[in-house]
Amino acid sequence: MSEDSDIIRRSGATPAAFAELYDRYARAVFRYAAGRVGNGYADDIMSETFLVAFERRESFDITIGDARPWLFGIATTLMRKHSRVEAKAWQGLVADGAAAVPDDAIEAIGSRIDAEVAVKAIAAALRKMPTRDRDALLLYAWADLDYEGVAQALRIPVGTVRSRLNRARRTLRAASHRGSTPDQEVEHGRNNVAAETA
Repeated sequence: MSEDSDIIRRSGATPAAFAELYDRYARAVFRYAAGRVGNGYADDIMSETFLVAFERRESFDITIGDARPWLFGIATTLMRKHSRVEAKAWQGLVADGAAAVPDDAIEAIGSRIDAEVAVKAIAAALRKMPTRDRDALLLYAWADLDYEGVAQALRIPVGTVRSRLNRARRTLRAASHRGSTPDQEVEHGRNNVAAETA
């Protein structure tokens, strides 16, 4: 199996060779886009990603064997242009998360409510997260890139990737704690009059 860089290099003289790269990564780019903007727009993002990649194939660094970071970087840039679409997709995530929980199990109602609260909190945190942090997180989690791959996709140093992922994880951790149901009832700042007068 040839390296991605070989395919891209060959496509300079034989443009049809670029189809091998499409066959190799179209599904992965689609899944990544679908996770971010929903299935309705994922096809467009995926198609546009490969169109842009084909048009810019001469700019690809052929010393890098793996084209995935390059392709996911293009897809991420395209999705930034569709930020309103992505915001709607995050809102849809809440509905999808709620719909995925079975309604017929009475004993699961408490878990379902907890899950819905957690999904809402995490979706809201992702929606409010700075774009640069969200891009790094989703490239790492959904595109299955390592730190070096995320750095290549976003054209930033690996140290910056680490910082962004660290911030994103802290944000999600805080959101999941806010979204969890406390074991004990909290008074929310109300004074216990009986305790104060005792």
